[in-house]
Amino acid sequence: MRRHRNVKIVATLGPASNDYEMIKALHEAGADVFRLNMSHGDHSEIKVRHEIIRQVEKDLNSPIAILADLQGPKLRVGVFANGEEELVEGAPFRLDLADAEGDVTRVKLPHKEIFDALKPGAHLLVNDGKIKLLVKDCGADFADCEVVVGGTISNRKGVNVPDVTLPVAALSEKDRKDLEFVCELGVDWLALSFVQRPADVEEARKLAKGRAAILSKIEKPNSVKVFDDILAVSDGIMVARGDLGVELPVQNVPPIQKQLVRKCRAAAKPVIVATQMLESMIESPMPTRAEVSDVATAIYEGADAIMLSAESAAGAYPIEAVSTMNNVAWEVESDPTYTEIIEASRRAEGQSVADGIVSAAREIAETTAVKAICCFSQSGTTALLVSRERPRVPIIALTSYMETARRLCLSWGTNCVVTGSVDRFKEAVIAAVRAAVSQDLVAKEDLIVVTAGVPFNTPGTTNILRVAPCDERLIYPSDPE
Repeated sequence: MRRHRNVKIVATLGPASNDYEMIKALHEAGADVFRLNMSHGDHSEIKVRHEIIRQVEKDLNSPIAILADLQGPKLRVGVFANGEEELVEGAPFRLDLADAEGDVTRVKLPHKEIFDALKPGAHLLVNDGKIKLLVKDCGADFADCEVVVGGTISNRKGVNVPDVTLPVAALSEKDRKDLEFVCELGVDWLALSFVQRPADVEEARKLAKGRAAILSKIEKPNSVKVFDDILAVSDGIMVARGDLGVELPVQNVPPIQKQLVRKCRAAAKPVIVATQMLESMIESPMPTRAEVSDVATAIYEGADAIMLSAESAAGAYPIEAVSTMNNVAWEVESDPTYTEIIEASRRAEGQSVADGIVSAAREIAETTAVKAICCFSQSGTTALLVSRERPRVPIIALTSYMETARRLCLSWGTNCVVTGSVDRFKEAVIAAVRAAVSQDLVAKEDLIVVTAGVPFNTPGTTNILRVAPCDERLIYPSDPE
């Protein structure tokens, strides 16, 4: 199913999108990747959703990526005797390890690792930042705070600690069980929540054992500080603006988003922009103008994918939300200004033969009558390099591995086609021509660019480029090469 746009759409599944007909409709409306949120639903529910996606993929003959989003460590306060209390600005408030129910003066914070890392002057944010506490004094089992921003605090509200790197593993015991479960199911991407350091990613990679690509969610100030190191060990990135906007001043988030997107593109690694993109469509069939502009901004910046969360998982208008994203993407990418922005932000990256081949493919395609770039990519690396170039013509990524085709569904502009095994370059050209014809991208005698690596089936060997006509001699060759 070829899209008439380049940016990809990620749709989260949930109670509003739980059956075959809805998931099929979402894919037909424009969803390229389905997100399974491991914070909601047990393993049996996740398994059913996974099976439905794979059935839709089979019925529509269209590769679909599945992203399993691990919950990550959740830091929460304990419970209150009255259920909730009102904290007043300037008042003292203690967090400790005592088991007694909380009141207006204190509450349990059952995370000793937080107390071990806190220092006077640090801030604590409760309930998505609605309450702000300043640590005045602290020890191994307590933190005496001053209420900087007051409000209602209630049972088990979340706590964010923006000023320190916590000695907390990115993978909880639940995450480890979930990771093994979804890897055995056969998901394509694993999203890691609250990544703080490269070691968090490396730990997940060891556990995944190559069964899924690793995507790091950037949602903490410390992860922004060491982003280059995290990017180096990740297969992809999600700019998770929810918690990032809690732990940082909200005005800091847009420039961070732009910086991270550009760095990901330079590294040829897919990046998702997520959180509250069409939030009002949870309850309304129409988005706000500001939300449409937000989606458009991410596309203009060159993001590989844009994501729906509650809009498609629990909202009243999941199909309309996907269709809205699809329409905004089509309109933005039709704007000449979009092409100008994307090309102005292109930088020469790398010194390898593969970098040179894909750069040449893009230049040839944009300065001649070439209709598409077809790249053979067993591991997906060559397709990622072509995607980084953001060419003006469609990209057809051909691979003999369904797993590679699915993972590439997250990358900008890639139209993924699973082909048979190829041993010679002429066979590759024939397969490329047939794929371009099947995708309705070419007519007879149109030209395509074909890139591949010789010897075949060896990752990282992209070293050959050919401009090929789409004629019957290539589709039905009579003489061997």
